[in-house]
Amino acid sequence: METLITLIQIAIGAALINNFVLHYFVGICPFLGVSRRIDTAFGMGCAVTFVISIAATLSWVFTYFILRPGAPLPAWIWQMAGGDASTQVNLSVLSYIVYIFVIAASVQFVEMYVRKFFPALYKSFGVFLPLITTNCAILFACLEIMKHLQDPMRLWALPEALTLAVGGGVGFTLAIVLMAGIREELDACDVPKPLRGPGIALIVAGILAMAFMGFAGVDRGIQSTLNAFLH
Repeated sequence: METLITLIQIAIGAALINNFVLHYFVGICPFLGVSRRIDTAFGMGCAVTFVISIAATLSWVFTYFILRPGAPLPAWIWQMAGGDASTQVNLSVLSYIVYIFVIAASVQFVEMYVRKFFPALYKSFGVFLPLITTNCAILFACLEIMKHLQDPMRLWALPEALTLAVGGGVGFTLAIVLMAGIREELDACDVPKPLRGPGIALIVAGILAMAFMGFAGVDRGIQSTLNAFLH
């Protein structure tokens, strides 16, 4: 039951309370570039959610078994090579390189799939689909997972890492769809000329970020409710 409560807290925290876009301000490029129409924004959100889930799963596997301090695979290789068994092998310096390759491969897979089965959606994405590779929200999720694998006292398993990724992707989708809906309504409004385009978009993004601050503390209330319900 404690694991279930933890997973729910991680999901709600990543999607609402600590929304990657509106709290940490990562993934702003596609958030602003592909938020002009709701259907395109929703497609981009789904693509990012899919990519971030794959990247987070692979990143957890690589980090847990290879990159983190004391990981089993490099320790086994070190001992097989005749090294001191008490020496802790730490390959975390390679984390950024590994994560970038993992994200790039995941995006390439999604791009080929969308181009094959959804050509209209692929055309509407334009240059922003391959730019998912540089979406820092995905790298941010991988680095958050790495952070929770550095401390042996709070070592995350794969369910926690995948929950963070899916929750972050859902939060990104929610934010970009809300932004697209507002921007579609703004097309019918008389926006002052100096604010048209990126100016009004950034103002709306700031207002959305302040609105999402209202979710602060929801995780503690949910935890108390679930503890009372389950126990």
